[in-house]
Amino acid sequence: MSELSINTTQNVKINFIAASVGQRIGSYYIDFAIKVAYGIVVSLIFFYWLRLGKVFDTLDSWSRISIILFLYFPIIIYSITLESLFEGQTFGKKIVKIKVVKIDGYQAGFGDYLMRWFFRIIDVSFFYGIVAIITVISSKKGQRLGDMVAGTAVITLKNKINISHTILEEIGNAYVPTYPLVIKLSDNDMRIIKETFQRAEAKNDYETIQKLVSKIENVTGIKNQSGNDKDFLRIVLKDYNFYTQNM
Repeated sequence: MSELSINTTQNVKINFIAASVGQRIGSYYIDFAIKVAYGIVVSLIFFYWLRLGKVFDTLDSWSRISIILFLYFPIIIYSITLESLFEGQTFGKKIVKIKVVKIDGYQAGFGDYLMRWFFRIIDVSFFYGIVAIITVISSKKGQRLGDMVAGTAVITLKNKINISHTILEEIGNAYVPTYPLVIKLSDNDMRIIKETFQRAEAKNDYETIQKLVSKIENVTGIKNQSGNDKDFLRIVLKDYNFYTQNM
């Protein structure tokens, strides 16, 4: 599997694993089964129960085509509609746990999904999907042609890196920072601080936590006002995120 490194709007790199060919094929066939089921239901309702076939005999060819397109139009727009509504996922992708994302870190938009949908004609419809399989396997980022044009990739959510593995910290809109001097630290500094703190906390290594607090105080000039080393480190991490988000 290919590993993707995506830059967030905070210039933080988050690593993802590209969805495998097997996952993408599995998702495709689940969606295909759903579309087939819809087609069968529509056919039974309109052509068997409502006897629409008899009406067809009285219509010209263009009218027949128009009715067919109207009835089966949801199948045509299935992927683009669901990916737009569910932020990069169809029902098949949800079940397999994969998702379409932008490789520049931004949320994919309707234009991106439209481009991917349009190129399905070449990727999937022609040559029984061979083009899509070849491009996904040969691409470093596991992209088919539609992904390359749209600047997207399909990732697996099973191995998605959690926010706890980055320097990001969850902070609310009403958060009030305590230590403005944290801006003296860099992203790399915060990454080291967070990783060291997490390891030390997991092992109840208070000596390392104390050394970490002392190092931060010496480098930044900040003085621990919380009285608790763990709380101090948590506040430092949140303060850094607050100031970098609002700079």
